[in-house]
Amino acid sequence: MTTFAPDSLDLNRKLPLWYQVSQSLRASILGRSPDAPLRLPTEDALAAHYGVSVLTMRQALKELEAEGLISRHRRRGTFIEPGARRGAPVRLLGSVDAIVAQQSGMSTELLDHGPVAVPAELAEYFPGLSEVAGFRRLRGDEKTGEPTNHARNYVRPDVAERIDPADLLRWPMTKVLRDAVGVRISRITDTVEARLADPETARLLEVPLLSPILDYTGVTYDTDGRPVDVARIHYRGDRFSFTVTLDAH
Repeated sequence: MTTFAPDSLDLNRKLPLWYQVSQSLRASILGRSPDAPLRLPTEDALAAHYGVSVLTMRQALKELEAEGLISRHRRRGTFIEPGARRGAPVRLLGSVDAIVAQQSGMSTELLDHGPVAVPAELAEYFPGLSEVAGFRRLRGDEKTGEPTNHARNYVRPDVAERIDPADLLRWPMTKVLRDAVGVRISRITDTVEARLADPETARLLEVPLLSPILDYTGVTYDTDGRPVDVARIHYRGDRFSFTVTLDAH
């Protein structure tokens, strides 16, 4: 039987290995194509794929099983749940793969893309540029079709010219930048604020005007310290949770 092929992962030795592996595999599962196999490789094969011990792999799988993304059957193997989608809030410990996982698993409609003027409030991220590439998407629940968030990405032109818009129908922008375009991401800063839905946002998200939404701003930096992408995402307040865990150790 053909098994599911997870994405590769560059491990960060400063973060728990089981956590990084679980988030990378989580993103692969949520972003898989509809015809992808449901059976996962064996623990030994997955451990070799990620370059970790079997014990570390077992802990990562236990995390995904607790979330309901996979089920494990003695003698039969480990399988992706056919209806697997976002469950418990993601615990963000500083991993880019956690960001990718949080953004995965939604149906996506690319509303438009092309050159746009740099918004005044984002000018500090694009010094010397009056124009960047804009990508606008509407994302929703795969089962119900209900819209959950409206995303605008503002990408540096030299990077945007290497983006295939079709990739954004399957993967989050973070994954496209890192894995398809080859951007070496050094860090992502996140800001989440509560706002009231304006007319356009209310229409797209199918919520009443001035109802509560979450306004997310994420800035992605390359290894030269330059902003590559600024994401502005409006989430329905009743369809999104954002959890950050700070490890005191």
